[in-house]
Amino acid sequence: RKALVGLQPVYEVVTVTGDVRGAGTDANVFVTLFGEFGITPKVHLASKSRTAFEKNKTDVFRIKTHNVGPLKKLRIEHDNTGGLNASWFLDRVVVTDMNRPHLRFYFACNNWLSREEGDGLYVRDLLGSLNPMDVPKLNKYIVSVFTSAEKGSGTDADVFLNIFGEHGDTGERRLDSDKDNFERGTEDKFTIESPNLGRLKKITIGHNNRGSSAGWCLDKVIIDDMGNKEVYEFPVNRWFAMDEEDGKIQRDVLVGATQPMAVVYNVQVMTGNVRGGGTNSKIHIIMHGTKGLKNSGKVFLEGGAFERGLIDIFNVEIAALLSPLSRVTIGHDNGAVGAGWYCEKVTVYCPFTGIEQTFPCCKWLDEDEGDGLIERELYEMVSLRQKKLKKYPWSLWIWTSDVKGAGTDAQVFLQIYGEKGKSDEMRLESNSDSFEQAQLDKFMIEMPDIGKLTKARIWHEKRHPFAGWHFARATVMKTLTREKYSFNCGRWLDINEDDNEIIRELPATGNVNIIYFSVLKYRITICTGKVSGGGTDASVFLNVIGDLGDTGDRLMFLSKNNVNKFEKGNADEFLTEAVSLGQVRRVRIGHDGRGGGCGWFLDKVLVREEGQPESAAIEFPCNRWLDRNEDDGQIVRELVPAGDGLRLHNVNYHISVKTGNINGASSDSKVFVKLYGEKGDTTRILLVVSDNDLSNYYETGQTDIFTVETYDIGQIHRLLIGHTNEGLRAGWFLDSVRIIVPVHGKQYQFPSHRWLCKDEADGKVEVEIYPSETLDIEKLINYEVTVVTGNMRNGGTNANVFCQIYGEEGKTELISLKSRSNNFERGTTEIYKEDVFSMQAIDLGILKKLRIRHDNSQPHAAWFLDRVEIVDNKDDTTYYFPCKRWLAIDEDDGQIARELVPVDEAFMKKGEDDDDDDDEENSSATLGLEQKAMSTTFTMRVKTGDKKYAGTDANLFAILYGMKDDTGIIMLKASKLHKNKFEQAMIDEFTVEAVDIGTLKKIRIGHDNSGAASGWFLDWVEVDAPSLGQKLRFPCGRWLDKGEDDGAIVRDLFPANLQTELYTPFVPYEIKTFTSDLFAAGTDADVFIVLYGRDGVCTQQRSLCVNKRERTMYFERGAEDMFIVELEDVGDVIEKIRIGHDNRGLNGGWHLDRVEIRRLLRKGKGSETIIFPCERWLAKSEDDGETVRELVPSDIITEKLLRDGTLKVSEVEVEDALETHTYKVSVMTGDVYDAGTDANVFLTIYGDLGDTGERKLSKSETNGNKFERGAVDKFTIEAVDLGQVFRMKIRHDNSMMSADWYLDQVEVVDEDTEEVFLFLCERWLSRKREDRRIERMFYVKVLGRVWRNSCSPLHIQSNTLPCVSAVIPYHFTISTGEENDASTCSRVYVIIMGPNHTQTQRLWLDLPGGKKCFESGSLESFEAHGADVGEIKKVELGHDGATPESCWLVDELAVAVPTKGVKYIFQCKCWLAKDRGDGLTARVFNVLDADSITISQKIIYEVTVVTGDVQNAGTDTQIYVSVFGTNGTTEEVLLQKNEDRFERGQEDTFSLEVDDIAPLRKMRVRVDGSGSRPDWFLAKIIMRNLTTEEVSVFTYEEWLSKTKGPKRTMICEMAAVVDEEEMVEITTYIIQVKTSDIGGAGTDANVWIIVFGECGDTGTLALKECQKSNKFERKQTDVFRFPDVLSLGELSKVRVWHDNSGPAPGWHIEYIDVKDEALDRTFRFPCDRWLAQNEDDGQIMRELSCANNDILDLNEKTKYEIITTTADTDDAETKENVWIALEGKKGRSKEFMMENSSKKKRFLRGNKDKFEFSSKQLGDIAGICLGHTPKDGKKVKGEAFWHVKETIILLLYPRFIFICNALIPLSPKRDEFVTIECTKAIESFASKARSLVPVKYEIILITGDEKGAGTDANVFITIYGSNGDSGRRSLRQKFRNLFERGQTDRFLLEMLDMGELLRVCVEHDNTRLSPGWLLDRVEVTNTANGVTTIFLCGKWLNTKKADGQIFRVLYPKY
Repeated sequence: RKALVGLQPVYEVVTVTGDVRGAGTDANVFVTLFGEFGITPKVHLASKSRTAFEKNKTDVFRIKTHNVGPLKKLRIEHDNTGGLNASWFLDRVVVTDMNRPHLRFYFACNNWLSREEGDGLYVRDLLGSLNPMDVPKLNKYIVSVFTSAEKGSGTDADVFLNIFGEHGDTGERRLDSDKDNFERGTEDKFTIESPNLGRLKKITIGHNNRGSSAGWCLDKVIIDDMGNKEVYEFPVNRWFAMDEEDGKIQRDVLVGATQPMAVVYNVQVMTGNVRGGGTNSKIHIIMHGTKGLKNSGKVFLEGGAFERGLIDIFNVEIAALLSPLSRVTIGHDNGAVGAGWYCEKVTVYCPFTGIEQTFPCCKWLDEDEGDGLIERELYEMVSLRQKKLKKYPWSLWIWTSDVKGAGTDAQVFLQIYGEKGKSDEMRLESNSDSFEQAQLDKFMIEMPDIGKLTKARIWHEKRHPFAGWHFARATVMKTLTREKYSFNCGRWLDINEDDNEIIRELPATGNVNIIYFSVLKYRITICTGKVSGGGTDASVFLNVIGDLGDTGDRLMFLSKNNVNKFEKGNADEFLTEAVSLGQVRRVRIGHDGRGGGCGWFLDKVLVREEGQPESAAIEFPCNRWLDRNEDDGQIVRELVPAGDGLRLHNVNYHISVKTGNINGASSDSKVFVKLYGEKGDTTRILLVVSDNDLSNYYETGQTDIFTVETYDIGQIHRLLIGHTNEGLRAGWFLDSVRIIVPVHGKQYQFPSHRWLCKDEADGKVEVEIYPSETLDIEKLINYEVTVVTGNMRNGGTNANVFCQIYGEEGKTELISLKSRSNNFERGTTEIYKEDVFSMQAIDLGILKKLRIRHDNSQPHAAWFLDRVEIVDNKDDTTYYFPCKRWLAIDEDDGQIARELVPVDEAFMKKGEDDDDDDDEENSSATLGLEQKAMSTTFTMRVKTGDKKYAGTDANLFAILYGMKDDTGIIMLKASKLHKNKFEQAMIDEFTVEAVDIGTLKKIRIGHDNSGAASGWFLDWVEVDAPSLGQKLRFPCGRWLDKGEDDGAIVRDLFPANLQTELYTPFVPYEIKTFTSDLFAAGTDADVFIVLYGRDGVCTQQRSLCVNKRERTMYFERGAEDMFIVELEDVGDVIEKIRIGHDNRGLNGGWHLDRVEIRRLLRKGKGSETIIFPCERWLAKSEDDGETVRELVPSDIITEKLLRDGTLKVSEVEVEDALETHTYKVSVMTGDVYDAGTDANVFLTIYGDLGDTGERKLSKSETNGNKFERGAVDKFTIEAVDLGQVFRMKIRHDNSMMSADWYLDQVEVVDEDTEEVFLFLCERWLSRKREDRRIERMFYVKVLGRVWRNSCSPLHIQSNTLPCVSAVIPYHFTISTGEENDASTCSRVYVIIMGPNHTQTQRLWLDLPGGKKCFESGSLESFEAHGADVGEIKKVELGHDGATPESCWLVDELAVAVPTKGVKYIFQCKCWLAKDRGDGLTARVFNVLDADSITISQKIIYEVTVVTGDVQNAGTDTQIYVSVFGTNGTTEEVLLQKNEDRFERGQEDTFSLEVDDIAPLRKMRVRVDGSGSRPDWFLAKIIMRNLTTEEVSVFTYEEWLSKTKGPKRTMICEMAAVVDEEEMVEITTYIIQVKTSDIGGAGTDANVWIIVFGECGDTGTLALKECQKSNKFERKQTDVFRFPDVLSLGELSKVRVWHDNSGPAPGWHIEYIDVKDEALDRTFRFPCDRWLAQNEDDGQIMRELSCANNDILDLNEKTKYEIITTTADTDDAETKENVWIALEGKKGRSKEFMMENSSKKKRFLRGNKDKFEFSSKQLGDIAGICLGHTPKDGKKVKGEAFWHVKETIILLLYPRFIFICNALIPLSPKRDEFVTIECTKAIESFASKARSLVPVKYEIILITGDEKGAGTDANVFITIYGSNGDSGRRSLRQKFRNLFERGQTDRFLLEMLDMGELLRVCVEHDNTRLSPGWLLDRVEVTNTANGVTTIFLCGKWLNTKKADGQIFRVLYPKY
């Protein structure tokens, strides 16, 4: 049977507590269900706040978990908390699958769950049955335990046993019978009852180490399975004692086990860093395999500290492979004082599968904290899962010989080699009594898969006389495959015996066909160079590496020929014994750098096999220093045979090690690393010589950089790093490691964040790390540079020499040629002095030139350079750069820099010196424009950090690096913005010109450390290149200071890709202005220009002069001034320009003759010049007083370069130039008090051909005093033809006394075309009124409508992604952690990912309204529109901050998808930061890690709101809308004003998310009267459903206002009109209220009522207007009329309440009648209850259900109508029959055959078929079973299917829709069918109304346990269910202080049955002293059916915390 699991199944669990004294319990009760498909996790029933499990009580629980199919058994247990009342007598448990209610399982118990009562068990397994009378029998197991006869083998501890079989396990049982058990040499028998386990697999047995003699030696266990008549034997024969053998007191034993077969799990348990977080209780863990089918049983974690903030590490052996785990259970026994424990997380690593899983907890396990649990189920955070190298368990046995003195107390090490690699060096963790004479020691080791084993190396490190060890042999066995290998030795490892070696290599022999390698001796000769000081006293080690393996690092201790080793000129011989290495390839040699003269000059190493002639030796030349102070400072080198180029084999690894910034983090110990790559691994390398040479290594917060040269290991997989644990303060906190491999172009980041310290965390001093990210960087190759100093007297130099190499592909950086030795020696002895340098650089291609220079420092700086030779090691090419000239200021031409070009080798040999390369083209001086086009102008903005002492006085320089070239050093001297540069928090701007350097890829910035305060904190650098159209941001966020960070004062910065802005590239224009030759024609004002292309495309406004000095120089009388500016490209045609000035300076007036603009042609070489004549004044006092003119072109001159090199000049007149129009502008100021203004007013008019630019309205043609109340002012504006005018912008500058201005309207008349454009304004421009804006945009009015295009965000198509069409809204809330530096100011984004790589684009979450940062502790909400990716799989959250400053601690991310009705909450609790956590600024969260919550599903409507075209119709009040449909009501939605919506005559369109309530019936709109213009004239609202395209129109055409219009109302209702048909009609409601005939029944309070019906509700009606003056008196009937109301159709309920005012407010109602005059029906609502605070239940609000609805009889038979739809595909249809069975809440129907006959063909492709059948009433249909059988019962050949799309089941009502989309297989068997869950049930209104019966709800609110969590404000709750909402209920109790910190408050409210609870809204009114409130959760229990729904909150309702909201909408937990 296939079950199509739609939604998560819900099980209803009913427990019946027995009627026995003391039967009830206060403990936490848990249940686990075992079904056919799996096992559910352990589920906690009831929360602490519920009073459950009382004596003789029945409790109902709903649990949501995965579907496990038909139930077999259940395990029920409690945690024994709750003090004395923990014991529980359970009668029975009943479990119902809510989706198939006929599956009801009964589990009889009738027993105690108690430590004290009965048999002492408080975990029981119960067998289930569908028949309540069955009592299934349990199986009996008789267990015999044989204690060994050894001395002291008995125990007093409690012994526990768990039996595992194929059908599960018994759970942990205490073996306890009365007499003294488990005595030495005895057999104890026990009986265990449990459900049948099938064949037994293994047992777990152990004890709890209590009592005086707890140690126990167990011989064996025998189990007799009575039910299955089988006997099993479990041989053990091991100690269970902390002080014997391996110290374990719990073991897994397999049936008939001979050898251990355990899988080791590495379990790390982290205790939270919370006060009181640690515990002394016993902690246990249970690991669960996939689907929970297998588990580890309860494993006690012995020997852990569980102290605050510590990590405890355990190796747990389990005889089963469980990884990857589905979950873990962790708990404690609550046994100690202060038993509570705060568990942070559990990490489980299984070496065997290589999977490391993290299970976050972050909760208390404490009966007094939180929910009181002391055991929790933890689920994996999938996004943190790591795949590591698989390691397999091996058993190792070591035999020490039976020879006198054979034993040793030294540490023994082992390394094993195989065909595919080698193991790590393993230290055999030994006790004091290991490796004794004639003893066998057992070890468990782990090794990666290294293929068949070839050899082993075993050694110890003690070189004193008594450490010797006589080692016989070793055997290893792979526990999985049982392969076995032996390594025979039988020799001493002793410095005084045999050959005095303490290291042995042994070839492998074994039961697997392996090639046997012999053991050889290698003779090694080490030659020390004949250089002064060349010898060394340090310890030298050597490793010979061959094809078949290596010798490991061997200490060169006993020289065969010299007593004093490694002296100058010595050749020392050593013998090394090793298993054959095959061909010897490399030698690695080094020393430890200890001792005084430890520097060593090594000449060469010779290696040969012993017995071979000397001529056969392989020579490894070195000829270099191994000395920290010479050459490159390395003291370990790898050598390759003579003739092989060393550089080709070896690779440099740059390792940066960052020490944590934590107290005591620094270490004095030696640090080593070992890298593992795809091609092999390195040896352990000590990091002793750092590149950045900080005096003291590994200091707190410091970064040390090392270079390691070794052979190429390919892609790095992992890294081992550790220290030798020497020195006083050896402990070290390692933050992270970064490895850069230039040759591969890779950079690896390894996060660590842990102690490597014997006394911290797990005590490890070495750790394996896997990379968190791998980035690609530029690949580098090796160049060898040989510099030959010439044969001249004093030719050498002491200056620093720099060179730069240029190639076709690029160039190197500036390289300083220096090493740690003395270079460029002058002196006459050596004629030629050659210095060789090797360097790494990017691949330059063919070399083109070389730039070399020196800095002329030091005396004797002059240098005669003969030549430079460069060898490109990639293809072994040599380039010769001859020079033969001086680089000196007093020789030759005085230059100290030369550019050299390469010459062929042949020329060099001839000695011809041909470097006259003077064929540069002497082209004529090029013009400015052409130069500008060739070069790129960069604007560089440098931001100094906002930190104390951040500024610097040093000299700064920068270099910009492009893809092709760099700019060279640029001194940052002339800042455009500040004289005093680089001060704290300032931004300085610089301009850099560069020629063709390509796209910018990095910048280097630094300073020379000069000046008093030279340290500088650089925040970022921004580089804007208009001609490339890109603006790059280079984040830094670090100090450039010798005394801070890593001490660097030069940094390389890379662009942060997320912050790059791209725009259309700018182009250069050459602009010439001609000032007329008239008197006073010149100006000193600031002249600006704007260029216009076609269709209104224009550039920004650009001033031609930069500063005052230039302004005085230019624009003189008769002058011609040229400016070259970069501006936006306006296209092929410049239609007009606007030029003007600001009239500043002494003589502002300017007479402009003309402007010429020249620009380069797009195609070909040449340019065009456009001439704009003006010949007018731009002056306040001349002509028309305008200082701005618009000019149009008259002529265009083109110059083109032809192929023959001549210039062709052509001139054309511009034919169709735009004309200049005159626009008359009339401005009408409103006729209201204080409407006029004295401020300066500015206007911009926009048309479809361009705009006027901003013009000041200075001279009014009608009034001297402009803009007075009620006046009209006219202005003339000259502008080039604007075409159709469509909008205008008007503003004032708020100057003068009364600046506030009420603008009524503006009219623009184009005098040339006589068109009139009218703009209705009716707004204030004021800093004090309305929305306080003094600038507004208005749209032109066309034919009674305002013309403007609103865009709905849903029409944005995403172009980036294939195949994703729909755009849907996503809602995000992000809470930032509480830590003080948790906040970030970076931009945050989210990417939503679906299946098959579909994903949204980056959705940027920009903070609303002026917020800059995600503050710590804040909660921010966003809405974004993105592609619909289908089912969400992962969510990426990240930010663009690249600096250390921009770290961000994310606490929680919630993603809601309203259109899917789902919300995911991710508990992130992680840093997104470059220098925190794992160094990532983006993290991908797997949806499996989230809590998914069902929220109400939304449909998207496009809503258009039309404001009337009436004077002052616009508003800025708050507008609320609610919509009513037949399927419910939406919440009230606020329509956002967004500055310019809801203005007179406008249509505003936006999208709205609305609950699925269609078909729509009516709409209610309300305004709250706030704002400066509270009145609104609403014309109509149109709603279009974007999925069904159905349009509903709601028309009002009236005022919503307290003061205007006939109704004077602020709320209105409108009927929906669909296809011109009104959905609801207008009626009059007559409401009669009958007060009861009881003493004091009447009331004086104010009464309100809401009536609910089919079409929504009436809204709140006040019962005021009535014939009787004294209303609601005893026995009186009061009648109220409500005319012109929209009819609700059938009525369901009324809600009635009063305000408890007046002297006698208590009120007793008999009934309420509501008459609908249009329907002519009266509905009665009986009450007969008090509404009084001191009567009945104290409620003053009641809901009354309608008494008219008749009750259906459920016993009669009913007709069911079934409609099936076959899919529309070729293979969908069937000729056979189909049958169906319905599963209802009240039972299952018979199977009903849907026949398919030849006459009436059914189930054809795409068809719908109808069937009817009658059956007993089944209640709501939850599922259907569909089968597909052959017609005549014949056999089925092959596979055949019927593809059913959907099935609809109709009763009168409700209708049940099943969207199946399933293939139903053809089968004659009746038990083969497909089960489908109900997709949607549409219930009729009448049946809903019938179910409205009064129910008491218990509402529990739990306040959080944090400082200030409680509130004194008034709290309200609204509950929403499938039957409607409860109304806003006040939660109050007499004489009780409610909602205090950590308190639980209970309320009982009576409401009409809400149905399934969908959500609750909790709010408070923010009154009294401390209103802020932290609500933990709400629990609502329907006392009628016992179902509790839990709503988690965990958020503040506080105006000052989180997001400042004081209401929360909560959804159910599942």
